[in-house]
Amino acid sequence: MAALLPDDLLHMICHQLWEQRDFDTLYHCARAGKQLAVPALASIYRMHDTAPVTSAYNDEIEMAPQERTSRAAYEKGREQLIGKWASMWRSLILSSLGKTLFPYSKYVRTLSLQDLEYLLQDARFLGKTSGMFFKDGLEKFEVNRNVQISNKKSGLRIDAETTANRLLEVIARQTPMLEELSGPILKGVLSQCIPKLPNLQRLNVYRGEALEGAGNLIRSHCPLFKALQFYGWQKDDADQHFAAFLNDIRPQSLESFEIFSVSQIGAESFLALNCHRETLTELKLNGIKAESIPALSMLKGCTNLSSLLLSENGVATQDLEKRHNDTFLDVVAWLCQCKGLRIVSLYNLLSAPALLTPVLLESSIHLTKLALEGYLMSESRDFHRALSQQTSLQDLWLKGESSDNPEDVDFLVGSLSKLENLTDMRLQEVSDYFLDKHFCTLANSMQRLEVWESSGYAITDAIWSDMASMKCLRRLEFNAQTRFTSNGIMDFILNLGPGNDGLLLNIAMQDVDFNLTDEEQSMIRETITSEVDGRFDFMLFRDPEVSEFEGDSD
Repeated sequence: MAALLPDDLLHMICHQLWEQRDFDTLYHCARAGKQLAVPALASIYRMHDTAPVTSAYNDEIEMAPQERTSRAAYEKGREQLIGKWASMWRSLILSSLGKTLFPYSKYVRTLSLQDLEYLLQDARFLGKTSGMFFKDGLEKFEVNRNVQISNKKSGLRIDAETTANRLLEVIARQTPMLEELSGPILKGVLSQCIPKLPNLQRLNVYRGEALEGAGNLIRSHCPLFKALQFYGWQKDDADQHFAAFLNDIRPQSLESFEIFSVSQIGAESFLALNCHRETLTELKLNGIKAESIPALSMLKGCTNLSSLLLSENGVATQDLEKRHNDTFLDVVAWLCQCKGLRIVSLYNLLSAPALLTPVLLESSIHLTKLALEGYLMSESRDFHRALSQQTSLQDLWLKGESSDNPEDVDFLVGSLSKLENLTDMRLQEVSDYFLDKHFCTLANSMQRLEVWESSGYAITDAIWSDMASMKCLRRLEFNAQTRFTSNGIMDFILNLGPGNDGLLLNIAMQDVDFNLTDEEQSMIRETITSEVDGRFDFMLFRDPEVSEFEGDSD
């Protein structure tokens, strides 16, 4: 039947299957006939990174119930999965060398070198599968190194990182459609790959030094390049080299930049980011070293940001407001000029509440997501007062040192209750002294809330009537000292509605004196499943068999 269909329709069908990530159906289409094989294979290799065999570490093998207890069946399933995983990568590599019927590599849009390295490291890959993988011309790409196997024995093992990088150079020659490249790419390898990647848009390298010397090549060969990520860059000359990279790529081209961990970049790199001030909308700087915190004012030209993340590495030491006030004022002025800001995340920054307060009060800034970690609740009333002005917020995460002052708690709850558009609220530590009345106030104010995680103190069944009025709630987690009864929980569940379908109810710190029996827990689980197809998780605050004073000094 496939032969009777026009090519355009076949391509459309395969595209729809690709959008649904229906790998299995596309695989069967590829085997149905030559006419259908081309669009099906194009879609398969376009989404090869989401195939069931990719990153087999994280995949579960489907086995019949009677086989799940069989270790032999499990191992057989794992070996089959590794075999398929290896076969996919081998086909991709051979196609890059022109040794396959179909040019699989030409369809690839996303390539993860980490996935290939995982395969080469897998214990089940070594031996028979490895021998099958490195044959028919692939032998020359295998790199081995001497490793210690035991106290008395050493032997050769695949150097997965070096081998994967050698194979990347081969693959890159025949992946003209590649848009995203990621993984542990070694220094110098990018220079070999980039001239062959005209459609490259996103690059994620684990070590920043892989970028050295690549800036001008990206400028010449990758006109669509717009997003960069790296895990870290620890070398002492990282700041100078990264600044050079930012200056070498096409000006006003970078839209997104993220560092995942600690690096040595600082003032020079921050200044160079201004070369992309018109296009840069997403900036995430994790693990900024302490001495570079005052250099944040160098970013003042980057005012088109919609998403910003900043965090200091290690123990926070740089209090801009008190120790570098001129810089503090410059950073505040910069942030207030970012009129398009929608997402702000500040972690482990001593001056974070003071930096954010003017931003929250800026009438032309309308945040949708805010995350703040590492602040003193007792010193942050101005911040909490300003928070109430951002009624556009949909997602809020606050973590800071709690205050046992009832006025501080009431003040925070009063501000939160103004945020009527919140759909996701997660509170850690700042909510440690929330009482029943605070939960009831928030429940009545936040009718759109879908996710609610909070701590609290001595929370009882008195909250359930108000919580049941929240008709959009899908996840409710109490990391709080709770004193619920089975009857109270049951009443809550029985009053849920269609909007609560799939609700997760997690009670993680129940008071030991209010323990629920196994029968009560089973009844609650059965009821929440039958009423809203939900789930109930339950844990006590401590082991009831261990005294709360055990281990304490006299």
